[in-house]
Amino acid sequence: MAEQPLSDIAELLLAEAERAGATAADVVVAEAESLSVGVRLGSIEKLKQARQKHLGLRAFVGERSAVTSSADFSRDALLRLAADTVALARVIAADPCAGLPAPAELATTIPDLDLYDPAVGRLTPEQGVAMATEAERAAMAADARIANSEGAEFGASTSRVVYGSSPGFRGEYRDSGVSLSVVPVASENGSMQRDYWYSSQRRVDRLETPEHIGRTAAARALRRLNARKVETCEVPVVFDPEMAGGLLRQLAAAVSGYALYKGTSFLIDKLGTRIAPEHVTVVDDGTVAGGLGSKPFDGEGLPTRRTTVVDRGILASYLFDTYSARRLGARSTGNAARSVGEAPRVAPTNLFLVAGTHTPEAIVASVERGLYVTELIGFGVNPVTGDYSRGAVGLWIEGGALAYPVEEITIAGNLLDMFANIDAVGTDLEMRHAVSAPTIRIARMTVAGG
Repeated sequence: MAEQPLSDIAELLLAEAERAGATAADVVVAEAESLSVGVRLGSIEKLKQARQKHLGLRAFVGERSAVTSSADFSRDALLRLAADTVALARVIAADPCAGLPAPAELATTIPDLDLYDPAVGRLTPEQGVAMATEAERAAMAADARIANSEGAEFGASTSRVVYGSSPGFRGEYRDSGVSLSVVPVASENGSMQRDYWYSSQRRVDRLETPEHIGRTAAARALRRLNARKVETCEVPVVFDPEMAGGLLRQLAAAVSGYALYKGTSFLIDKLGTRIAPEHVTVVDDGTVAGGLGSKPFDGEGLPTRRTTVVDRGILASYLFDTYSARRLGARSTGNAARSVGEAPRVAPTNLFLVAGTHTPEAIVASVERGLYVTELIGFGVNPVTGDYSRGAVGLWIEGGALAYPVEEITIAGNLLDMFANIDAVGTDLEMRHAVSAPTIRIARMTVAGG
C-alpha cells in the first residue's frame, strides 16, 4: 500500500468512510521532504533531513463530524482508520453548521501558480552548509565590531498535497520553499546587540545571496549599538516593513470568521465602515504566482481568490471558511487552511498592504521627532478591544533623520486608532512573507520610556 499513488489512497479512504456509514467525508494526503542546517562560528550545529508522509480523514454522519490522522499507510490501517473515524463522528455532538461546501463552490481547475522548483529538492546538505557558512562569514567580515554570532540557518523543503472530498473534488499540487538567515552579534564599548536578516522564497534562484543576507544582518546589528532610552512622549511612529507586516497579522486575526462568531475581534460589526484613511488598501490574494501563501485551492477544495479586505480605508470583507461562513450567514472566501490532522480553520493566503506613494526615505524625512520601529517584543494585544502595548526597539528620528538607536521602550495605542491614523504608506512593498507590508507611518502613538 505504501507504494500506491497518494490519489489512490485518498479514493480508498473516501470509499471506506462511506461504506462505514459516513454521509460525507474529505481526506488530505501529504508527503514532504525537508533539509535543515544550522551553522555557528563556522561549525555545523544542526543537520537534519526528513521525509514524512501522513494523511487526515474527516468524516460526517449527518451534522456530526470527526477528524483523525495517521502515518500508517498499510491497507489494514487505512480500513481501520476509516471505520474508527466514522464511529467517532457518531458520538460527537451535532452541529447544524458542520458539513462540506456545496459542489457548485468547488474549484473546477487547478492553476499552475509557480509554487514548485525541482532545484530545491536537489539541494544537498553540503550546499546548505556552504550557504549558511557563507552568510555567517559575510556577516562576521562586514565589520570588526561583529565579534560573535548566534548562527546561520538554511532550510529547504518540497511537498505534495492531495485533497479529495465526497462531493467529487479531486486536486493535488506540489510546492517548495527555501530559506536562509543569519543572526550576528555586534559589540562596542560594552554594548552588545544582535539582529538578523533572512530570505525566503519558493525558488532557489530568487533567494537573496548569502553575502547580501550576511552584510544586511551585520548592518542591522551595528546600527543597534549604544542604544539609549527616551522619555515618555507622544510622537509619530514609523514601522519598517517587517514590523508593519505584524500589524497586518493582527488585522488578519480580527477579520477571521472564527474570531467574529466567537466575539473575540475588535472588528465585529465594522464591515462597510471606514477603519483607515483612503490610501490604505489591504488585499488577500491566494493566486499570486510564486507567492509564499499561494495555493491553487483551499483546504476544502474551493478556489483561492483575490479578496479586497480593506478597500481605500473601508472594511470591505471578512475572511471565511465554510464553517465560519455558515455560522455568520455568509459565504466562504476560499480561506480554509487545513493541516492534515485538524479540521479546517481560517487563514490568509498572501495578505498585503498595497504600496503607497511615499519612499521610505521620504517618510522618515517627514518626521521631525519620532520613532522608527525595527523590532517588537511580547504579545500585548487584546484582540477583543484592540488595545495594543508592546516592547519595542528601533531608531530615534530627529530632524527627519535616523539619529540613534533606542531600547527599553514600549509603544501603546489601540489598533482601531492605529489603522485610522496611518498617514503615510511607503513604496517599498516586497512579498517577503505570506503577510507583507511596506513602511507605514502612524501619526501619533504613546512611546513609554524611562
